[in-house]
Amino acid sequence: MAIQEKTEEGKTLCPSLITADGWDDYELLDSGGFEKLERFGKYVTARPEPQAIWQKSLSGKIWEEKADAYFRKDARNEERGIWERKPGMPEQWHVGYRYKRMRLKMRLGLTAFKHVGLFPEQAANWNYIYDTVEELTAAGTKAAVLNLFAYTGGATLAARAAGAEVTHVDSVKQVVTWSNENMQASGLDGVRWIVEDARKFVRREVKRGKRYNGIILDPPAYGRGAEGEKWILEKDIFALLSDCNTLLDEKGFVVLNLYSMGLSALLAKGILQQVFGTSRITFGELYFTDSFGKTLPLGVFARFKK
Repeated sequence: MAIQEKTEEGKTLCPSLITADGWDDYELLDSGGFEKLERFGKYVTARPEPQAIWQKSLSGKIWEEKADAYFRKDARNEERGIWERKPGMPEQWHVGYRYKRMRLKMRLGLTAFKHVGLFPEQAANWNYIYDTVEELTAAGTKAAVLNLFAYTGGATLAARAAGAEVTHVDSVKQVVTWSNENMQASGLDGVRWIVEDARKFVRREVKRGKRYNGIILDPPAYGRGAEGEKWILEKDIFALLSDCNTLLDEKGFVVLNLYSMGLSALLAKGILQQVFGTSRITFGELYFTDSFGKTLPLGVFARFKK
């Protein structure tokens, strides 16, 4: 007996699997053993990756030889660690990303939390944001875009490169400064920088009657606001999105990205559908395939445009 996929409104539920294949300055070399080996520009890093549950294709010795910087966990603090750097490996360097007329230049750095200031899989969302803002501009709309939990600003810069007026919100002053550096390195200007808890800022914008043509959210599983406000994704995301619905213009788009073990693309789709009252949602997973053909999931997304 054939197994039928469940459908919604007569359409097959089919998540999209999307990889950002336009990179020259990024490559996933190998993955496994809860780690990933990556090339950023001319430098190679090795760091933890909880979803790389399979075995490495290259030996541990080759990883050690290839990696210019290797992240080692701190046994006393699971959230932090140290980078072991080979001679000649800088603490900071730049990579570039190109799409159509967009030219981004991003500064990378070795942080104690294993991150380097860039999530390369997000380039798939950057392209979508760039294209959507271009469409709005071509239709005569001067797009205003709000980027929440904006980190070092890849999505901010994509929207700005396409001509949007962008408000960039993050609760950590250092990463907002980092984003500003990336904007200047990319030859862009004019971004509105806000260091504040995303929920507080959105509630204030609602009271002001502000409207945005695009809203981008990439919330963490857990976090702290600028004044110590606690953020728990499963508890707080619905109320935040409900306020975002009030802010969204009738000619608007939303991009929601989630990176939290156990949260699915269907969950992201479902919450957007309920809050914004639309079924025209593209949803799925972002991934990279390493040099040996192993496909590593790196987050789920849901997005729509009215």
